[in-house]
Amino acid sequence: MRVIEAFRETFGVEPEGVWHAPGRVNLIGEHTDYNDGFVLPFAVPWGVTAAVAPREDDVVRLRSLQAGEPQTVEILDRAEGWARYAVGVFWVLREAGHPVRGADLVIDGDVPQGAGLSSSAALEVVVGTALNELYGLGLTRMEIALAAQRAENDFVGMPCGIMDQAASALGEEGKALFMDCRSLGTRTIPFDLAQHGLQLLIINTGVHHELADGQYARRRQDCENAAKHLGVDALRDVTDLAGALGRLSGDERRRTQHVVTENHRVEALIGLLRAGAVREIGALLNASHLSLRDQYEVSCPELDVAVESAVRGGARGARMTGGGFGGSAIALVADDRVEAVRE
Repeated sequence: MRVIEAFRETFGVEPEGVWHAPGRVNLIGEHTDYNDGFVLPFAVPWGVTAAVAPREDDVVRLRSLQAGEPQTVEILDRAEGWARYAVGVFWVLREAGHPVRGADLVIDGDVPQGAGLSSSAALEVVVGTALNELYGLGLTRMEIALAAQRAENDFVGMPCGIMDQAASALGEEGKALFMDCRSLGTRTIPFDLAQHGLQLLIINTGVHHELADGQYARRRQDCENAAKHLGVDALRDVTDLAGALGRLSGDERRRTQHVVTENHRVEALIGLLRAGAVREIGALLNASHLSLRDQYEVSCPELDVAVESAVRGGARGARMTGGGFGGSAIALVADDRVEAVRE
């Protein structure tokens, strides 16, 4: 395994162990997680692998096989670039009182960065998983996900919800993960497209998005302002959408319309999956994309072209996935239409 060879080459010793965490695709339920809503992601075959050995000081030495020169950081210092996501997990666990010291890490990932497939969450979760085992912390997979989320929120400065980290920590092959982001309750939903003659294509637009640049935070603030104006804890609590929209205007009105209808789409899609009507979920994917494009305003021309081209090629449905402003789209395609959609 090349991550082990790279660890030997970098640090001159054997790693204590090797861990892996997957990236994710969100089937539906976008920008609902930080509104206490519902999401339905699933883990993808690509992810982040880490070879790790503990240290007896508070130094973290990191090397990424995708990012050039190694970095050396004290746990309580501010790291730079990609290393923030890893060092932030050390910082969070220390802040929570766990007996975590430093470590040497070599990271290898095959999730395309900036593709909206949560390479950052996979990095956070793989580091959290390794530290949990190396230091015998006894954390559950959800607790690891929450620590990873806090690292991204408080150390990196990206106010993300819990979905990406939970999908990476709890995802199972052949299943989607339904999650209530208020209660943190989860259940797996069978998601075997092959038995229905279907495939889900992931279309990487090649447009890099940097969600920490403020656009994501502004959308979240719009939602919090709207909830405050409506007198509810979160937009998940809106039950009279027409009445709510009549009391709001501008961005707050548009964001609310997306979040409330997206939560309903998650529930409807789960109902179709449980009924075996997998071929019928395409219309919900299409509706989700239009809402993200027009109401939440997080799409971009490249994502719109990808979605529209996939549908013209015969996809049963398509939408952008991830935070937006670039990254990837997904398309639900019958086996006999895959080449047409690809073309």
